[in-house]
Amino acid sequence: MNNSQLKWAKRFKWISLAEGLSFLLLLGIAMPLKYGFDMPLAVKYLGWVHGALFVVYIYVVFPTALSLKWSFSRTFFALVAAVLPFGPFIFDRNLNKSQQTKF
Repeated sequence: MNNSQLKWAKRFKWISLAEGLSFLLLLGIAMPLKYGFDMPLAVKYLGWVHGALFVVYIYVVFPTALSLKWSFSRTFFALVAAVLPFGPFIFDRNLNKSQQTKF
């Protein structure tokens, strides 16, 4: 893996993990606070952060896929992973296994 590919892989990994964590926090903490304790601001602010990270994730998938020469199915899996709880973590684990290297 050359330097440019490694740069894209590391960038994608960190954005992916941040987006996945923000989604879990939104679902596991902010939503219960909103509906269980009538605290809608948690969803407002964490939802905004998650939305921004989601957009950045989608934006970074395509240059990363080009740089690392992902197949269509791997790129599609990366996009689907963004909308599933734990999806980015599962995708990262799958990517690490297939690349045989830790970023």
